[in-house]
Amino acid sequence: MPSICFDLLRRLADARLHSGTALARELGATPAAVRSALRELEHLGLQIMRVRGRGYRLAESYDCLDAAAVRAQLGARARGFQLELLDACVSTNTLLLERARSGAPSGSVIACELQSAGRGRRGSTWQSGLGGSLTFSLLWRFAQGAASLSGVSLAAGVAVARALASLDIDGVQLKWPNDLLHAGRKLGGILIELHGDAAGPSAVVIGIGLNLRLPAGARAAIAQPVTDLAAIAEQVPRRNHLLAATLIELAQVLDQFAGQGFAPLRQEWIARHAHQGRTVTLSSGDGRTVAGKAVGVAEDGALLIETTRGLERFVSGELSLRAG
Repeated sequence: MPSICFDLLRRLADARLHSGTALARELGATPAAVRSALRELEHLGLQIMRVRGRGYRLAESYDCLDAAAVRAQLGARARGFQLELLDACVSTNTLLLERARSGAPSGSVIACELQSAGRGRRGSTWQSGLGGSLTFSLLWRFAQGAASLSGVSLAAGVAVARALASLDIDGVQLKWPNDLLHAGRKLGGILIELHGDAAGPSAVVIGIGLNLRLPAGARAAIAQPVTDLAAIAEQVPRRNHLLAATLIELAQVLDQFAGQGFAPLRQEWIARHAHQGRTVTLSSGDGRTVAGKAVGVAEDGALLIETTRGLERFVSGELSLRAG
């Protein structure tokens, strides 16, 4: 999308009336280019009001990502992060994984207003309209090898749930291995990608997507029940505040994970387990299906299911979970 669209969006973000002439002058663009950018923003789901002879305004204010606002919320902890906010990219995880291979430091963060091909687990796409979600990725480096990081997606889920609770958003549940639910509906997801040697050191790129205000089109494209913060929270937190709160909790959890693994976080994860004690069906990528009762997770993050054959362990990867 042309950069003029995001420059225009930042000027319209206050939902006040702006004349077309003033917008063209401020953007150094022709009136025709401004009108084209307005149509592009509408195509991405924003509602723009036109007042004849006076100009344009957004129907609702837009919460732009702002690095200074995020750093202000982080306070002294901002030193632990290298923050990069982008207007548009293909995928924050793809981009940050490339940076990891090039030596980017631990604590590198990429957040984006609009992803053209945001990715979910097992090759799925992340659906969101412009401003409808918070999508970002965090790079974290570990001295140990990738084999010891099997529970890191569950640890990240605990961190996100803590961050939401700190903003008075309660009732968030965790679905193994990497979904966030509320009342059985998907609120967000986590994508984990590893880089490094089996014996160490290694790095993990943690991609997080949280639904804030999903437009109808995005809801229709998601093949499962979904929800957003607008539906469950008395007040939707500002994206910059939510990003900072989540980074703070992630840093704390990942530091603990580096020293002690998933074990200290296990009971907290189980307390939020959406399917704890329920009959479930687990389907693997090779077509195998297992039915039984979900009884929690092991200290390495493996899912524990009580089946007719006894207690069985399943590791994250080519698996999907459905409530039975």
